[in-house]
Amino acid sequence: MARKKKKAKPIEALWMVTFADMVTILLTFFILLLSMASLDRDIIREVITIFQDDIAFVSPTSSGRVPDRFVIFEELLEKPWEILKKQQRIKDLLFPDDVMPPDLSRSTLDENLRVLVRPEGVALMLTDELLFPFAETSLNPRAKHVLDQIIPLVKEWPAPVNIAGYTDNIPGIHMDNYEFGALRAMAVLEYFLASGVNEKRVSVSSYGPHFPVASNNHARGRAMNRRVEILLRTTAKTFF
Repeated sequence: MARKKKKAKPIEALWMVTFADMVTILLTFFILLLSMASLDRDIIREVITIFQDDIAFVSPTSSGRVPDRFVIFEELLEKPWEILKKQQRIKDLLFPDDVMPPDLSRSTLDENLRVLVRPEGVALMLTDELLFPFAETSLNPRAKHVLDQIIPLVKEWPAPVNIAGYTDNIPGIHMDNYEFGALRAMAVLEYFLASGVNEKRVSVSSYGPHFPVASNNHARGRAMNRRVEILLRTTAKTFF
């Protein structure tokens, strides 16, 4: 008795194989582009949520944060004159909503954090409202949450980092302004070192009332001048 021949699959259904291959290639290409691009964290989270079953090794809460920081800073160093336009984007990358201290509002952060271009590099300027109780040199609890977001950047920065303390022009009662600025810069340095920053890559300076960023003729200006600047150098100059 002759065997029954198996019915061949209709040619019309073979297109599904080619179509499935094409979809797989497109998905792979899209993920490759995503890994090479500098995207805002909200876009990254949305894409990861969509494809979380296929790329489960990526965490939506931590993915892209440090790489995006470096991409943004590299762009700024290439075009430092554009830093003011990208200042808000840098703040959002350094301080995403899910790491904001509960007692710190976005508006307060924006008012008391600036990104400045200096001859030696890029400086993150933080007023004493973010870091210190009034007229004191010890960090407040909120300061540690703020500095925790900057420390990963400091650890990976390829050039030396300087921490500088500044004051307003009102003479100190118990110490002069240079000593006061130095103690505040040292407080930030000590927290950096306790968090694993290499001591050979960080230096401390104090400029007291020199180089104000605002007028000392009114209270708000003086408050802006009482600050710490974390300078991320862009040169290979060392100091040890």
